[in-house]
Amino acid sequence: MSTRPSLEIAVRASALLGEGPTWDAAARRLIWVDILSSRVHTYDPATGRRTTLATEQHVGAAKPRAGGGLVVNLRDGIGMYGADGGFDWLLREAVPGRRGNDAAVAPDGALWAGTMRYDETAGGGTLSRIGADGSAAEFLPEVTVSNGIGWSPDGRLMYYIDTPTRRIDVFDVDGADGPVVASRRPFAEVEKGAGFPDGLCVDADGAVWVALWDGAAIRRYVPDGTLDRVVELPFPRPTACAFGGADLTDLYLTSARAGLGAFAPPLAGSLLVIEGAGQGLAQPAFAG
Repeated sequence: MSTRPSLEIAVRASALLGEGPTWDAAARRLIWVDILSSRVHTYDPATGRRTTLATEQHVGAAKPRAGGGLVVNLRDGIGMYGADGGFDWLLREAVPGRRGNDAAVAPDGALWAGTMRYDETAGGGTLSRIGADGSAAEFLPEVTVSNGIGWSPDGRLMYYIDTPTRRIDVFDVDGADGPVVASRRPFAEVEKGAGFPDGLCVDADGAVWVALWDGAAIRRYVPDGTLDRVVELPFPRPTACAFGGADLTDLYLTSARAGLGAFAPPLAGSLLVIEGAGQGLAQPAFAG
């Protein structure tokens, strides 16, 4: 079950809190963020080209937009960068002591965005659905560290992580006139001592891959919740994973140096890749 695959360095970096890898199919590049350094990074594996965008606030996630540019989950709300680099707020809702964290785009093109308190106060965060027009509906009002979000290949299940619970939860998705998300229940639980579940992605088989903060590993759970694979890593704080590359077969991993100080291993904070790890799913762009 445990493996040590060939781990390649995609981008050698010293990110404080690398997060949110996302394959931008239209631009053929990977997008990822360093939350605490307020940076959005891109990486083109075919050419090696890299870009960095400095945001004015801590940035929890950045996702491609259907018309070009990026939607970003910032400290004070949801912002949008146009293809020309111009910035506008889509939804501004500043709450002192709170910031945006992980986010994901649903099959219908809506953004699901989470928040958390800087001090990780229990119940101080939220999970909301943001439409293309900026309309927002708070879905979960009392979460602590809102993290990984993903959907099954048929779009009928939504997976979600509130990190301190140590669980990956699953919801049913239904509704002909718009998504109805309900029936929350545990999908898998990470045992004490194995780390905390952080970001996740879903592959073409419907299996859920999850990064374990302080667990030095990525896990794969098959659709019935059974642990199928443990990928051991040479750094303690992987944060998230996503399939990318031309065929969506390469698994990209973000990682963090925050809190490790002088004990941070050399690869902590870099963007890593495991080539040929599996078969991923194409991710939709934000419809706004």
